[in-house]
Amino acid sequence: MWQYIVSIGYPLRIMPYTPEPAASSWFRWKSFLDVPLALLLVIPALPLVLLAVVVVKLTSKGPGIYKQVRCGLDGKVFTIYKIRSMRANAEAATGAVWCARKDNRITAVGKIIRATHIDELPQLYNVLCGEMSLVGPRPERPEFVGELELRIDGYAYRLNVKPGITGLAQLNQASDVDLRDVRRKLVYDFDYIEHASPLLDLRLIFCTSLKVLKMCNPLMLSLFGLRRTADVVSWASADSTSTYSVHKDEERLSKIFLKQTAT
Repeated sequence: MWQYIVSIGYPLRIMPYTPEPAASSWFRWKSFLDVPLALLLVIPALPLVLLAVVVVKLTSKGPGIYKQVRCGLDGKVFTIYKIRSMRANAEAATGAVWCARKDNRITAVGKIIRATHIDELPQLYNVLCGEMSLVGPRPERPEFVGELELRIDGYAYRLNVKPGITGLAQLNQASDVDLRDVRRKLVYDFDYIEHASPLLDLRLIFCTSLKVLKMCNPLMLSLFGLRRTADVVSWASADSTSTYSVHKDEERLSKIFLKQTAT
């Protein structure tokens, strides 16, 4: 059984991890904020999307926007829209695979739009269709979900809420490329699911907008109470009073901790 550690200030406090943390009551009402905000965000997002699509098409072969199947609420699949950041037919020879740290399939323009998350802006359409929320766990590909459910305790619980365009994980860590990254992301997702609120959503959306403009940094996240650090540590090295060291041996990884920087 996994555990995570939540800290507001010091010392770190060990909290029991459960595959089914209590979800915030805000999820019952989120759509009342999502749709109006998505409509407002479409106005500044549309010129960025059009510009990015034109640049992508001029600099590499293939469509400017591509479609991909993802798992949404309750595991229901839907079609997500993104600005293409990789070369066309990037998975023709390999099938579905995770993106690597230095993936040679990513185009020069793709590196920029991925770093700023501009490639995700077409998903405002998914929000307006009711398939996604502005804030929430990122939707995963069905090819990966089954395997992740088997290898990570409680992973399926993130399917109990609508997936989002942005969230704590997107602001605090790079895209996941292995199981260790997914475990970190799951801690961020569970933290959000448990503490979601209108104010938290607005802060996350605002800081994501700053990230698109390359104006978001750890200090800015701390000022808005959104700074998080998460890592995987060995069970043997963790106790309620010590500082936790990171183990690189994947076979010995058995705990995730989440540390919130005091603001």
